[in-house]
Amino acid sequence: MRVIDGSEGNQLSDATGRGETAGMTSSPSFEDLLAEGQAVPVEGWDFSWFEGRATEQRPSWGYSFLLSARLARCSSSLDIQTGGGEVYAGALIRAGRRPDVVAATESWPPNVGVARQNLARFGARVLEVAEDGDLPLANASFDLVSSRHPTRHRWDELARVLRPGGTYLSQGVGSGSNRELFEALMGPQPGSDQPSARRAAADARAAGLHVVDLRQEATRVEFFDIAAVVHFLRKVVWTVPDFTVARYRRQLADLHEQICRDGGFVAHSQRYLIEARKSA
Repeated sequence: MRVIDGSEGNQLSDATGRGETAGMTSSPSFEDLLAEGQAVPVEGWDFSWFEGRATEQRPSWGYSFLLSARLARCSSSLDIQTGGGEVYAGALIRAGRRPDVVAATESWPPNVGVARQNLARFGARVLEVAEDGDLPLANASFDLVSSRHPTRHRWDELARVLRPGGTYLSQGVGSGSNRELFEALMGPQPGSDQPSARRAAADARAAGLHVVDLRQEATRVEFFDIAAVVHFLRKVVWTVPDFTVARYRRQLADLHEQICRDGGFVAHSQRYLIEARKSA
């Protein structure tokens, strides 16, 4: 998925490159787009396939750059639920000075292999660990623990593996993220009774960590064809947990018609940033 900053918010349609080709070629059929969206591999956390088909606005804090700055100052780092390791690897490259010890965990077996390939240049140890599992790592073994879009925080385990004075940095997915999209398929859904950022901060404090930064934002997401929607829902599985094309075919057809009519479908992702430290 193409990532944009706020200054490009009024140029989304131009950024897709569609304006130059409109009317010159016939549009793919609904069936062709469904087939294409189902055929794209979902391993890893690389969203480059979405270029020209969807955009997502970047949160203002720049998570990867914040992570790079902290990686440059630490001696041992652990990335939790790393996906294919793409974001972690990018941050390590930008850091310049890299930690002596680099490690990561991932729960989905196909992603574990991708992460090992992407992080091999850093001598990283990549462990297959369930999302809610204990970390098979020693107490107080990392200066920095990070996680981008974890499905669950094990705050007790995060606190345990952090060294005294160590930092946990995470960008999380807030409750109600892409509500417009999942309600287009599932109908109206109940909202969360507590903002995710506030809940994460309370859980971090309960585990004995000190919250030093907490921010949250809603960012614009736009899909330009139904293939992008299908691939997104297959890749970001928590959006519509029971998603299959067969199950939601009627709703996808309605959404396809809306995209054709309006030129796109807009949703809003909810993101929060939390940084917490362990007492020295």
